[in-house]
Amino acid sequence: MADTYESVSVETKDHVAQVTLLGPGKGNAMGPAFWAELPGVFGTLDADPEVRAIVLTGSGKNFSYGLDLPAMGATLPGLDAGAKARADFHTTLRGMQGAITAVADCRTPTIASIHGWCIGGGVDLISAVDIRYASTDAKFSVRETKLAIVADVGSLARLPLILSDGHLRELVLTGKDIDASRAEKIGLVNDVYADADASLAAAHATAAEIAANPPLTVAGVKDVLDQQRTARVAESLRYVAAWNSAFLPSKDLAEAVTAMFQKRPPQFTGE
Repeated sequence: MADTYESVSVETKDHVAQVTLLGPGKGNAMGPAFWAELPGVFGTLDADPEVRAIVLTGSGKNFSYGLDLPAMGATLPGLDAGAKARADFHTTLRGMQGAITAVADCRTPTIASIHGWCIGGGVDLISAVDIRYASTDAKFSVRETKLAIVADVGSLARLPLILSDGHLRELVLTGKDIDASRAEKIGLVNDVYADADASLAAAHATAAEIAANPPLTVAGVKDVLDQQRTARVAESLRYVAAWNSAFLPSKDLAEAVTAMFQKRPPQFTGE
């Protein structure tokens, strides 16, 4: 069975579904179609009794560049925005959080195979899956920090459940890039493979192993594990949505974006 959306493709075989990010933004960047379609994609797969495991990967040379800034920039309120604009932004942000949460809440186990760049929203997405594999060329960054944004779609809520506190704070306070070897060392990914094909094959092998188990038992195990973290994540997401609705945008954000397009170091002023 194969279903095609604008932002992803879905193919199911032998009780395993593969969801492949398509973009349409460069590097599978996450634009309006992605945020609108993702909950339905995972909701449909979760409701299908023939699907017992899900593999998530990216098309082309990268997993995802993260948020499609040109396509999504209009969702940010202006510097002098009033209450209505900020309330609208809060609603949009909560919807984006809900899209990633749809992956985390999926009762069907999810496995990400990551290659190339996994930036910003890409890290939000992989933080919501159950198991993560990577190829040697994979690179990760919670890049929002360097763009004067408090990461608000899931990374800061879910990475504390994956990484130790010191490694987490180094990653998110610097906004630095880390390679696959470092990601494996700090526990962001389970294993690293020679290339994207090998990583994807490993993800499918694990998915097949899960799919061979009793499906209700697997769902029960995942539900019990998730129950311990659901309330904590939900509260963190609510908090950061309120924070950014008041905080964004800023002059530093405008400077970060301008500097990025002008290919120069930003000069932040704390405004």
